[in-house]
Amino acid sequence: MWEVLDKPVRSLYGVGEVRASAYRKAGVNSILDLLYYFPRAYENRGDIKLLAETDSDRKSAVILTVATEPRGARIRRGMSLFKFRAYDESGTCVITYFNQDYLKDKFKLGSTYRFWGKVERIGRGFAMSSPAFEPYVEGMPLPELVPVYRLAEGLAAKQVAKDIKTALSFAADKLEDWLPEDIREENRLCTLAYALRNIHEPESYPALAAAKRRLIFDELFMYSLGLALAGKKRRQGGAVPCRNNDISKLIRMLPYRLTGAQLRVINEIRADMERDVPMRRIIVGDVGCGKTICAAAAMLIAVQSGRQAALMTPTEILARQHYEDLAPLFARLGISCELLVGATPPAKKRRIYEALASVEPEFRLDIVIGTHALISDGVEFAAPGLVVTDEQQRFGVNQRAALAGKNEKAHVLVMSATPIPRSTVLVLYGDLDISRIDEMPPGRQRVDTFVVDESYRARVDAFIKKLTGEGGQVYIVCPAIEEADDVDNEISLSDITLTDLGRVVETQPPLKAVEVYARELSERLPGVKIELMHGRLKAAEKERIMQAFAAGEIQVLVSTTVIEVGVNVPNACLMIVENAERFGLSQLHQLRGRVGRGNRKSYCILISDATGKAARARLETIRTTYDGYQIAEADLRLRGPGDFIGGAGAVRQSGGLRFRLADLCDDTGLMNTAMEAAQALARRDPELESCPRLREEVDRMFSGAVSEIS
Repeated sequence: MWEVLDKPVRSLYGVGEVRASAYRKAGVNSILDLLYYFPRAYENRGDIKLLAETDSDRKSAVILTVATEPRGARIRRGMSLFKFRAYDESGTCVITYFNQDYLKDKFKLGSTYRFWGKVERIGRGFAMSSPAFEPYVEGMPLPELVPVYRLAEGLAAKQVAKDIKTALSFAADKLEDWLPEDIREENRLCTLAYALRNIHEPESYPALAAAKRRLIFDELFMYSLGLALAGKKRRQGGAVPCRNNDISKLIRMLPYRLTGAQLRVINEIRADMERDVPMRRIIVGDVGCGKTICAAAAMLIAVQSGRQAALMTPTEILARQHYEDLAPLFARLGISCELLVGATPPAKKRRIYEALASVEPEFRLDIVIGTHALISDGVEFAAPGLVVTDEQQRFGVNQRAALAGKNEKAHVLVMSATPIPRSTVLVLYGDLDISRIDEMPPGRQRVDTFVVDESYRARVDAFIKKLTGEGGQVYIVCPAIEEADDVDNEISLSDITLTDLGRVVETQPPLKAVEVYARELSERLPGVKIELMHGRLKAAEKERIMQAFAAGEIQVLVSTTVIEVGVNVPNACLMIVENAERFGLSQLHQLRGRVGRGNRKSYCILISDATGKAARARLETIRTTYDGYQIAEADLRLRGPGDFIGGAGAVRQSGGLRFRLADLCDDTGLMNTAMEAAQALARRDPELESCPRLREEVDRMFSGAVSEIS
């Protein structure tokens, strides 16, 4: 039955090749893909207002009765309109439609409709321009929540909604539930058919919450199951034991003493690498806690044992920073180390390739540090011993699998710059053993944190000018790239809790956007060198900007969260976060960790006009708490695991594996039960012979990389 759903979206009635091509650009290839093309939000059309109660700045739903026959007019060539009056008990509204003459016959005198759009006040009356509408009949309720989809070029909202309705109708008798019935019943989950229908056409708030809960469980369950199946294959012998593990020379060379936590982690790594079973370990801890030197110790152990080591980072500037910090240390120990990035000249790349693949130990390259260039064609390791990935969450599963594939049976070490609660680590990284660095190096200064609102704007500007005038540098983080369209009175999927009974969502202030913000700040502070950066810039441009900021050529960097994990800039002494209520606590802590890394006294200012109790309580937590693990536990308690899955410390899914909804999870219990259920199933049926369709879904999620996830 499922094979029918794997048919191209083009096979749906009404979908031509042009629209199918547009769908493909949006990642929708099959009918099943279309069913999983979830709404980004819902228009809250169930919140009915009288005309007199509406706000002209936001869209509203009103129920009006047609009072006059529609009258048309041609304004100019190619432009026509028709208008009519409609009323409710509070007033009369003039409704106008442009270039939609085919709608004129819809509005009969005395008929009633629910209209959706902005209501403007015109003198004593009201007006609406081209509102959405639906016939209204007393006793026949209309849907309260109307889905809003992300639109790719060539796709229109009405087309997408119509095609998904067709797909739901087509799939009604073909959606066999792949989740074993005992697991579904034990965890009180709705059927897959119910979930997909109600995520697109919710009957109610509780129905939408139940649908979201089931679909999130699916993703966490399959992800945990994939990791469990992969772990069984990984935990076999075959690694080369690395027993020459004396690192005393490295420790003596350091200009500081290692903390007790660092020494404990190094000993855990040392014990793992002595065995013939490949190490699979993750180091978690705050920015600046000293994870890199632990990785350096692991690389030294590998090389001293006659093996090679590779360190992969997500950005060229981070790779260069690691290379500049570590290469001199390795050189003093007689260990060869090279940098391999996209910008490495072709001739040098060939020399590095040859040295990595050399079977002669005296000509072999011991350590290579780089970006995804490490997984490009031509990179082969003669004696793989250790693979280190920094900021693992920034890599797609297939990228990590590719590096592991080039270093089969090598020990694997992962570094994450977020203190993630243990329960979340187990879900995100499967059977990786966990090392926690919960102690900061001595002398690391505390960053004073303040929470203010818009009334402090002039004082904040003056503080920026003062610090930059003294030679300091400033980060400013905004949650958006450009001013968004009006989405007021839309309910995001993230606003629907997994036990939602129609609660009132706290109103949030409008988003600050980097493009507008940077321009306005430049006008207010004309003598300050300001640059903006965001995720839509090309990688080379982002690298150029970060290098200029690190070199002190930029005084204020206005950015989205692309800087949350980045280059070390000791001169940066002020972090400002706009719309701080929009970020998770761990993400705010991560951003705060970008300053206070040098000798300057440093500050973090969180700006928020949010008035809701939950938002204010969260910001007070980050203002008064500096321990990363306490913050992570508070974040998990207040927001659930979604912030770790989709925010700071997130598993950024790419290369075939992506979460559609799991980063909206606000239920820690659901995450844990999904993991436990997956592990139990993997133990009793490691090949999933009893669940062939489930095996297909796991393979689909991991794009066939289940056997190599690291």
